[in-house]
Amino acid sequence: MRQETSLKRRPKSILLVDDDVGLCALMAEFFEGHNFHLEAVHDGGTGLAMAIKGHYSMVLLDVMLPVCDGFQVLTELRRRSAVPVILLTARTEQQDRIAGLEVGADDYLPKPFAPRELLARVRAVLRRTEQVQTGSPIVEVGEIRLNNQSRTVSKRDRPVDLTSFEFDVLDALMRSAGRVISRDEIAATLYHRESTPFERSIDVHVSHLRKKLETDDEILIRTVRGIGYLFVSETEQPK
Repeated sequence: MRQETSLKRRPKSILLVDDDVGLCALMAEFFEGHNFHLEAVHDGGTGLAMAIKGHYSMVLLDVMLPVCDGFQVLTELRRRSAVPVILLTARTEQQDRIAGLEVGADDYLPKPFAPRELLARVRAVLRRTEQVQTGSPIVEVGEIRLNNQSRTVSKRDRPVDLTSFEFDVLDALMRSAGRVISRDEIAATLYHRESTPFERSIDVHVSHLRKKLETDDEILIRTVRGIGYLFVSETEQPK
């Protein structure tokens, strides 16, 4: 029994930023039973400070917060950290969900939610960010270099700041450089399911990648209408 206890994995640490104290207490107890340590704070300012200085595997961030709202917190956090973030929101409008993805959320979950669904989404995001890729951890296409071990990307030896979701989308595209990769292929890799006709998250993250990687006179990621995307191979790029 001692050996089994010593071999048990250390709980991953999660920061929950939500002003519903009762919900936080319930989530802390629930996640504790699934080998996670959940720490809760109840306003946006404190949440931002904790997320920046803490060593968390994940941040669960409510949108409606005192001091500063979840969108403001996430915008500031993305300037300093690529820690995975799942937004928790009572707002059901599509534009609010898209806004969350555009400022760097890795996923979102409407309130009210079932604890087991949140747990499943946490595990899915962590799988994406922690999975060990097969083959070489280094992928280079043209001037873009991606290191899967350190989860870093550079262009012309200058670092490019990406969210964890953007990194995984770019990884999938670069490993298939020169070949069209469908949205379903990307969704299967990232979500472990097929994409849906109304799902905008992949398109949003590809748009972010273009803004961060491309210049006015170059195209690195092409949209193949009705199919998916193609990362331009080295031989196709202009000299």
